[in-house]
Amino acid sequence: MSDDTFTPALGRLAPTRYYDAVVALTREQRWRSLTALHAAPAPDDVIVDVGCGTGSLVRLLARAEPRAHIVGVDPDPQMLAVARRKAPTVQFVQGRGDNLRDLVGGASTVVSSLVLHQCPVPVKRAILASMASVLRPGGRLVIADYGLQRTGLMRLAFRTVQFADGKADTQPNADGALPGLIAGAGFTDVREAAVIPTVTGSISIYVARGRPPLA
Repeated sequence: MSDDTFTPALGRLAPTRYYDAVVALTREQRWRSLTALHAAPAPDDVIVDVGCGTGSLVRLLARAEPRAHIVGVDPDPQMLAVARRKAPTVQFVQGRGDNLRDLVGGASTVVSSLVLHQCPVPVKRAILASMASVLRPGGRLVIADYGLQRTGLMRLAFRTVQFADGKADTQPNADGALPGLIAGAGFTDVREAAVIPTVTGSISIYVARGRPPLA
C-alpha cells in the first residue's frame, strides 16, 4: 500500500455518506457488541481500532470503559470527520493499517471490523503483520469481518459484498482464509468465536493473542 488510494468503505455499492445506514442492515448491533465483549476493555488499556470508519465501534468501547485510551485509525478523512463527531473522547489518527507502528506505538488490544475483506491478500498480510508489531506480548486481537460462507444462502448473500468490493479481494475471506492469515502473522490461540448470519453473508468474530511474553 505505497500509494494514496484505498477502497472506499462501501466500495462501489454506494457513497461513503450512506455507510452507517447500510451497515445497520448487517445485524450491526449484534456483531459490534460481541466484538466489544471479546475486546473486554479495562482501565488503562490502550485499544487501537484499525479501519475505524465512522467510529461506531470505538464509541461502544469508550462507553464500556471510559478510562481506556482508545485510538481510531482510518485512511479516509470523510469517515474520520464523522467519527470525531460521534466519539469526541476518542483519539483519531489518519493513516493506514499497514503502518501502525509509525502511527500509534504500542497497544494492549487491537480491534478491526469490516476491513480485511476489502484488501488483496498481500495487504491483508501486511495489515495483520502491522497489528502484530504494535500489540504487546499476550495482548488481544479481535477482528469482526466476513469469514467462511458455510451455506449456499450465505454465499448467495455475500455476492452483494463481492459486487461492492470485488471478487478477487473478498473471495479469500469467503473461503475461510482469515484464521490462517492471522496465525501466519504471528498471533497465537487463533479461533473463530462467533458467526453471525446477515443479509450480506455471515460475519465472523476472530480472536487471538499476541506473541507470548518472554520468559
